[in-house]
Amino acid sequence: MSPYRILRHREIPDLARLDVYRANGGFEGFRKAVTALQPGEVINEVKASGLRGRGGAGFPAGVKWSFLPNTLWPHYVVANADESEPGTFKDREILENNPFQFLEGLMIASFAVQARDAYVYLRGEFWQIAHFLDEKIADLEAAGLLGDGLFGTDYSLRLHTHLGAGAYICGEETALLESMGGNLGQPRLRPPFPATYGLFGKPTVINNVETLANVPGILANGAAWFRETGTEKSPGVKIFSLSGCVNKPGNYELPLGTTFRELIFTHGGGLAEGRTLKAIMPAGASSSLITANDKALDTPMDYESVAALGSTLGSASVIVLDDSVNIAWMVNKTVHFFKHESCGKCTPCREGTYWMNHITERIVNGQASKEDVDLLNNVARQMQGKCLCALGEFSTMAVVTGIEQFRSDFEALQRR
Repeated sequence: MSPYRILRHREIPDLARLDVYRANGGFEGFRKAVTALQPGEVINEVKASGLRGRGGAGFPAGVKWSFLPNTLWPHYVVANADESEPGTFKDREILENNPFQFLEGLMIASFAVQARDAYVYLRGEFWQIAHFLDEKIADLEAAGLLGDGLFGTDYSLRLHTHLGAGAYICGEETALLESMGGNLGQPRLRPPFPATYGLFGKPTVINNVETLANVPGILANGAAWFRETGTEKSPGVKIFSLSGCVNKPGNYELPLGTTFRELIFTHGGGLAEGRTLKAIMPAGASSSLITANDKALDTPMDYESVAALGSTLGSASVIVLDDSVNIAWMVNKTVHFFKHESCGKCTPCREGTYWMNHITERIVNGQASKEDVDLLNNVARQMQGKCLCALGEFSTMAVVTGIEQFRSDFEALQRR
């Protein structure tokens, strides 16, 4: 049995060519959906699979599709390819090396909600990938897999790419929609939610690239096949983007429920000689820190188990920190990023990230007093639960948990 369901290009040469992809089962799922199933049946199959969003929130994909009302038209599907989280680089590998599996998933999702137009929103730095996808979309049109009257039915579909301008905030789905509509990339106040008021004010489904890349296999092989790997509540495989203080950083496709220990030491090759593991950031810069003890290392990497440790799996961008890293220094780096990327729409995030950055700069430059650590903690906690979108909340995660678990790192840099 193949070890890959998503990163299949690693064992199938030239999978980015349409003829090769079709020779390896490509578009069987889309053909089955359009010619043999009703839209509701496609949604129910994805629901039965238990596929959860791979972009961070882990919300069940089929349930999300079912929210679109059949009283408001047209419907749209948007693929979120604005991969901007520090430590996350899985979607890029899919887009560059296995584009047709992702596009097929987008096409199946479009049929399921009866969208006639679907969009791929890419971060601004992905302009080369956007041109690459445009070529692949043209190949699909030439092959009769996109356009009018697909497979002799009355279903028609067209795909479009849309480049952002390099803003992290546009990974948030309502900011993404605003950007696509020609407005400032800033989050919307909700409700209304995208399912009823999305792109151009119409019902819209938004899914991550990796999420959609799982869909063709579910349609071709069935929900039970998808559930053969992973856990009961977190079925399927997940791409873990491993980076930081590890010998073999990279993307690793593994069943959900694989332990941190297996990822870091078996697949990632462990740490540099003489170093010990200090902490883990399981969801990139947005993470709550996990102290690296035996309990943490033996925790299954699924949505429920990581949450039980007081953190989140998110997009599974696992950053490894060894004993050479001062946590206050790392917190300063994450806070600086979020301060730079805050859209400034809501006061808690705009002001909070500014002041957290100001305080952490004092700390890492040896200019802080002993009261500054408590001040930093207070600013972060005052932000929590008060921001318009998740960016402000994310910016506090490493700060609060870093001070809780590694306060001595902050105190070691204080002014004497």
